[in-house]
Amino acid sequence: MNILQLRIAYADTDQMGMVYYGNYLTFFERGRTELLRDIGLEYKTIEERGFYFPVIFAECKYLAPTKYDDLITVETKLTEMSAASITCSYEVKCDGKLLVTGKTKHPFVNKTLKPVRFPKDIRDLLEKHLEK
Repeated sequence: MNILQLRIAYADTDQMGMVYYGNYLTFFERGRTELLRDIGLEYKTIEERGFYFPVIFAECKYLAPTKYDDLITVETKLTEMSAASITCSYEVKCDGKLLVTGKTKHPFVNKTLKPVRFPKDIRDLLEKHLEK
């Protein structure tokens, strides 16, 4: 699991002073990027090897609003894995209160966007950090 702390900027909010709903997907991406970095698998390195992790599914459940200047945590876990895809789950919290939950699925693809199996070294890293 990775825990990322973010301070909500004015630019993250809408006219009502709450975080614009679409911004949570950006928070998820930042959490996922840091999770992969923590386990030794940076996006930059994956791309240099000719692979990508596009999003093919995204889900977000809003439980309570987040406001300007809140300090939030984005908890990211690798929760599912197949031969050629991963699924990450997310919890966004402020002061321990659960605000948003979500999930994203990512196939592992080559430069032509064809799904491919994980190379052994990447599979081993991901499997070691899989949480159910």
